[in-house]
Amino acid sequence: MTFDIKQAAAEAKAAKNAIANLSQGERKALLESIAALLVKSTPAILEANRQDLDDAREANMSAAMVDRLGLDEAGVKAIANAVLEIANQDEVLGSIANIKPLPSGIQVGKMRIPLGVVAMIYESRPNVTIDAAALCLKSGNAVILRGGKEAQHSNKALAAVLHQALENAGLPTGIATVIPVADREVMAQMLELSDSIDLIIPRGGEGLINYVSQNSKIPVIQHFKGVCHLYIDAAADLAKALPILENGKTQRTGVCNALETLLVHRDIADEALPLIDQLFADKSVKVHACEASLPYFKKQSAQLATDADWDAEYLDLEIAVKIVDSFDLAVEHIQQYGSGHTEVIVTENLGNSQRFMREVNSSVIMLNASSRFSDGGQLGLGAEIGISTSKLHAYGPMGAQQLTTEKFVVYGDGHIRA
Repeated sequence: MTFDIKQAAAEAKAAKNAIANLSQGERKALLESIAALLVKSTPAILEANRQDLDDAREANMSAAMVDRLGLDEAGVKAIANAVLEIANQDEVLGSIANIKPLPSGIQVGKMRIPLGVVAMIYESRPNVTIDAAALCLKSGNAVILRGGKEAQHSNKALAAVLHQALENAGLPTGIATVIPVADREVMAQMLELSDSIDLIIPRGGEGLINYVSQNSKIPVIQHFKGVCHLYIDAAADLAKALPILENGKTQRTGVCNALETLLVHRDIADEALPLIDQLFADKSVKVHACEASLPYFKKQSAQLATDADWDAEYLDLEIAVKIVDSFDLAVEHIQQYGSGHTEVIVTENLGNSQRFMREVNSSVIMLNASSRFSDGGQLGLGAEIGISTSKLHAYGPMGAQQLTTEKFVVYGDGHIRA
């Protein structure tokens, strides 16, 4: 199957004003229609997803990838509920902030506006197709979605829902394009279309992110890997630390907000690490331990960590463990090896918690809470189009507001510059 990406991008550019100029009520109704059609189309979506899962297992895809790919009836309902949550959020477009009079007599403010045409490149996870589309529609953007070949049947079924909702509303389907092929050449061509596309968001493995960043002529917001750390401070409450560690490492391993490295302050290691050894043994977590922590692992076999383990994203029941001699060395380790995604501190020391929040520069910082909360839906955004690990123009989980920018607006009454 051939696909004309230049034509699709041109149609998206032509259609972007149609979505940008809708009223708040019209955009809300469109999103509500998408949610209703998702529920109605559940049998067709699940049948398409079963085809993808069968193909994935036949191709011996990793368990983490299969986990990301799978949908069930509750999963489709959750996607629909996320769309409704986005629909019911406050309007992000048209608001004017910080308007103030200046000595010249003019009044100056900033109005929030759409970015234009947003293209997203992602792997697996068919829910991303709807999450990204809903956030772009909420923020008044046209969207082009290029999913991976492993989710092609699912994405086509979801694209049918989007197009039906747009057609029912009398809107051009070019507002939301789901590319029906995973041809690498189509992606390469898309990265050249700076006249039609305003932003590229890649979300997936390290190879995909690097390829897009190095080859795009369009601004890129990176959703890089999640090397997420948990630091158990000397002043930690282990009754909090152990459940946070278990949840962050073992609830879902194949997600970017799962923990990959554990740092333990030396002063609490004798008390904490035997409990952690038992936890990892119970959960069959493979351990890569530093030389100081290695002797503590007696119930769960561990191997000596190498330099490569400190920036590894395992996406599996696997973790790197290191004893640190001070708070400062914990922060230094995170700054050296972190990916800018999410970091967690467990401590009852107010000063250390505040220093951690100030000094660690990742996009999400957790105090006494699981890294698994680092998710747009959990942080009140309804869903996310990605978690930006680059600081321009957004940082962290990106919802509807992060898919907008601002323009200056000036009010005068015949004013001229002196």
